[in-house]
Amino acid sequence: MNTKMSLNAAWSIAVGGMVGGGIFSVLGVVVETAGAWAWLSFLVAGVIALISAHAYSQLSIKHREAGGAFLYLRQIGQHGPAGALSWLLILGYILTISVYAFTFGEYVAHVFHTGSWLPRLLSLLVIGGFTVLSLRGVGDISRVEIVTVYGKLLVLVGLAAVGLLHWSPQALTAGIAPRPWSAALIGAATIFMAYEGFQLLSYDYHDLERPEVTLPWATILAVLSVIAVYIVVALGATMLVGASALIEHKEVALAVAGQKALGTTGLVLVTVAAAFSTGSAINATLFSSSRLMESVSDREELPHHFSKRNAARVPHYAILFIGVSAGVLALLGDLTSLVEVASLIFLLTFGVVNFIAFLEKVPGRLLCLAGALSCAIAIVVAGIAQLQQSPLVMAGMAVAVAAIFIGRPWIMRKR
Repeated sequence: MNTKMSLNAAWSIAVGGMVGGGIFSVLGVVVETAGAWAWLSFLVAGVIALISAHAYSQLSIKHREAGGAFLYLRQIGQHGPAGALSWLLILGYILTISVYAFTFGEYVAHVFHTGSWLPRLLSLLVIGGFTVLSLRGVGDISRVEIVTVYGKLLVLVGLAAVGLLHWSPQALTAGIAPRPWSAALIGAATIFMAYEGFQLLSYDYHDLERPEVTLPWATILAVLSVIAVYIVVALGATMLVGASALIEHKEVALAVAGQKALGTTGLVLVTVAAAFSTGSAINATLFSSSRLMESVSDREELPHHFSKRNAARVPHYAILFIGVSAGVLALLGDLTSLVEVASLIFLLTFGVVNFIAFLEKVPGRLLCLAGALSCAIAIVVAGIAQLQQSPLVMAGMAVAVAAIFIGRPWIMRKR
């Protein structure tokens, strides 16, 4: 019996990994930054993700190995940078899980119109629940993802269609000051985490049917699909309720749009889609990132405890570390800061992967160089914007990065 993932399965997992928490989490954030140009932000970020998807798939095919950015750096002899980047990437995944949990809590609590305590409690409960499931060895729900991804897309595209049928360009700037088109570049850089999910397939290389064909087709088609969905949803949802409403309720932007479109039915449909999407994204990211920690620990780039397995044959210390860390961030953080910092980390990772692909002379290497340069420019643009708006957040990220690069050698000597 063939248990390898087909093109449809791989495409579904990649799309689910991106849409899982992406559009539900970042729509209000990007409208706040880019205004009427939010759709362009999704397009610009999507093009960078598309180039990066090409780089990831070609490097995986070249080395015929699962492992992502960590593996690619080790393959070119950069073991130290590979270890540091893996730590940074794990931080990115922890931030991403916290964003998904934050979004889950906000959407579900919005239905009940309770105080600010319930979203945070729900965030902790959903992380705790999936952490327990992962510890019991039942964390991989790829088969469920194949079924549910079409439901998510149907709800999102349906919502967008209702908004576009109410064609109202003036709603794109309703209640807010006009933004220049260049704001789209800042928006693209600050919501890049909405596209990070496709790279999880690079950890599943050996589980793919004919990976040398399936991986590039699945990742490219998935990113193209998600770009189209994000653009029409950004336009349609904003035309339904106006830009100011999405910004005011940015934590539950699509729920507000859904209620405007179909009343209580729309609110329930979007809330159910958001809950399933963010829940499955938490589960998939927790599953994959814990395996990444295990792999990094096996190669002596993390303390050896993270490679230990429990009776269910799962890396329990890695799962607990990720779950607890994400829970703390979901409890203490705010949506915009979590999204922006996670986006910077993934931009850095994708830039490195694109540059490695250029050095490794994969097919389309000049395109990969353009991707690396685009990531570098986006990091600078986002860094400057965030430094002006949230200096404390940027200072915290700088401290975290410095701790990784300075503290990692000392910690590993104690291994």
